[in-house]
Amino acid sequence: MIQDIFPSRLDNSFSEHSMNDRDFLLHFDSEGRLLVSAEDGRISFTRSSDASCDRTVYLFSLDSKRFFLDLDGEDVSVSGFDRLTVRELRDRCCGKELFAAFTAYHLWKWYSDNRYCGRCGGELLLKEDERALRCPCCGNVVYPRINPAVIVGVVSGDRLLVTRYRRGYAHNALVAGFTEIGETLEETAEREVMEETGIRVKNIRYYKSQPWGMAQDILVGFFCEAEGDCTIKMDENELRYAEWVPREEIVLQPNALSLTNEMMMVFRDGGVY
Repeated sequence: MIQDIFPSRLDNSFSEHSMNDRDFLLHFDSEGRLLVSAEDGRISFTRSSDASCDRTVYLFSLDSKRFFLDLDGEDVSVSGFDRLTVRELRDRCCGKELFAAFTAYHLWKWYSDNRYCGRCGGELLLKEDERALRCPCCGNVVYPRINPAVIVGVVSGDRLLVTRYRRGYAHNALVAGFTEIGETLEETAEREVMEETGIRVKNIRYYKSQPWGMAQDILVGFFCEAEGDCTIKMDENELRYAEWVPREEIVLQPNALSLTNEMMMVFRDGGVY
């Protein structure tokens, strides 16, 4: 999966650092496109010496390499680098640099969406001792947002419930959705399967989790079993495809980045799930 970069390690602990010329400085525009070079499946990032900027913040380190964010990166251009979305990078690239790009996007999105205080409207400032923003007018403190969402592998004997979204990602997927206020993750899994396919489930069990910076998510994977009538009643507003697919006929996604793909692969190959 995208976060499986061992023996490399991404260290997201917050610290105040002074940027030097060899540090990476990432520039996103207002549409979330990152200034990068993407060739032969690998990503190259801009360094602080490539372009100047007024406001920066430390993001994380990848092994011994430090990454900073240009908080005003809209108009920056660097020869040999292009603006690409994280979705475009996902389709073209892999490796630890892609995970860095996803994580940087998650943090950029949070900084970009939280310029002003939601309580009083004052301009938010960087908090110096932790990853947070502080309002100097009312004292409100804002922390990075992480959206919990579930991925659900629904099993009926030797078949898996495979879906495709109505919009967005075009390849095979599993039932998925965001956790609502007051729900447990297991209740989210049960509700989403019912809403999208009309299937009741039982024996919901945790499989694995994954950070997914593209949507500011933490994805939580569950397997469960269909209960009772297995007739699919697909929500056509959410899905364009939902079918029971025999184990040997499952078609995986074109890359091995996602928790969804790993769960389909585990079921297809008869592994523990």
